[in-house]
Order: sequence, then structure tokens, then C-alpha cells
Amino acid sequence: MKKAFSLLWLLLVAAPGIFAKNSTKITIAAAADLKYAMDEIVTEFRKVNSESAVEVVYGSSGRANTQILQGAPYDMFFCADIKYPLELYKKGFAASDVKTYAWGRIVLWSSTIETSKLTISNLSDPSISHIAIANPAHAPYGERAYEVLKSLGLWEKLEKKLVYGENIAQAAPFVVSGNAEVGIIALSIVQNPEMQKKGYYVLIPDTLHTPLEQGYIILKRAADNKLAKSFADFMESNLSRTIMKKYGFILPGEKEKF
Repeated sequence: MKKAFSLLWLLLVAAPGIFAKNSTKITIAAAADLKYAMDEIVTEFRKVNSESAVEVVYGSSGRANTQILQGAPYDMFFCADIKYPLELYKKGFAASDVKTYAWGRIVLWSSTIETSKLTISNLSDPSISHIAIANPAHAPYGERAYEVLKSLGLWEKLEKKLVYGENIAQAAPFVVSGNAEVGIIALSIVQNPEMQKKGYYVLIPDTLHTPLEQGYIILKRAADNKLAKSFADFMESNLSRTIMKKYGFILPGEKEKF
């Protein structure tokens, strides 16, 4: 009877702790600009971790940061602005150091205006009635779009033309649908093969905005989750770096870095 009770106790009490340390699932909060690159990376990761489940929830970095502060059950946070994971680290939400994984770039993008005529100065033209950006209140790419327009003295002139997406991935459809003639969005979004067929883009000089340094952390709830550590290691692999560069990200150690 005592042996049976001991076994039952192990299954009900001790085992959950053991399973937590060797979890086969992680949930990642990821910036919307990572959508296409991260989907490919997760696909490759699953090939060598076939019994593991990786769920990625995409959205604006500011929103995800707020959710984590309020107790959202994420194991990792890949953010478009390193200031958010740094804040979480300082507040004791992290189980790892904050690590830079890339720098992002922003572009002007249009499905109707060709590259030669796609310039920031042309945004004031009457033929352009709507400009799509991510919401600057909580989306880093929207905040950088604001910085660009503000630095050129165009924010007040163009503010009435602006339409806001909840995040950078939601700003792009405004342009695809024709509800906006131009978007100020992430290079990583327009580098998707399907998006490349739908429009034209030009890089916005990075000197016009604060660098989009992007960082990640393993969150406290995943402190003993080996899968989270494995995924972090995989992000530094040559395969993951190749995928990230394909979508226009500037990586740590690359000569093109700011």
C-alpha cells in the first residue's frame, strides 16, 4: 500500500515538475515583422525536434510586453524593440539575459507607384490620399515611421492621411487592398515572395530614425524549459541566420550593422 501511495504521489506531485523541465512545448510572443522569417525558422526547428510543439503568437511588441507584465503564459519574447525585453529583465520577468537577434529596416511600399516615383517627398502629393503605418503608440515600426516623418517636418502635413494597423503586418494589407496608396512598413514583410509580386519598395535611410535593434529573452516561466533554450540556440545557427538575412534583417556580427 505504501509503495502504491508513493508511486501515486510521484505521478501527481513530483512528475509535473519533472515534465516542466523537459517540456515538449513552448509558446513564443513574437513581433509581427518576424512573421515570415519566424515561420520558416520554426518549420526547420521542428525537423530536428519532431516531438516538440512551438506555438508563435504574432503582434505588436508593445501589446505583447503589456500582456507579459499582466501574466500572459509566454515562454519566450522576440521583440522588435529591445527596450521592451530590457524593461522586463529589469522587472524580474526574465530567465535569461536580453540578447540582440537583429536590426530591422523600414521601407516605403506601394502596389501602384513604381520605385522611381516612390519617395518620401512625394507623400504630400494630392494623388496620395492614404498612407498606412503601424500604430506608433505600441508598434516599434509605427514609432519609427513617426520619427521619420517628424524629422523631415512632414508629420503634421501628413497626419490626416495616415491609416493605422494594429501592428506592422496589419498595415501592409491596407496597401494591398487599395485602401492606402503607400505604406511605411517593415522590409521583412515586403521581402516575402508573395508580397514581392504585389508592389514596389524603397529603403528609408536609417539615419532618419532610431535604430530598430531587436532582442529576445527567455521568460521566467520557462526557466527550466530545455526546449526554450534549444530554440534560442537554433536562432543562432547558420540556417536561421540565412533565413533572417533573406528577409532583410541585419544580424549581429554582420558588416552592414549600424
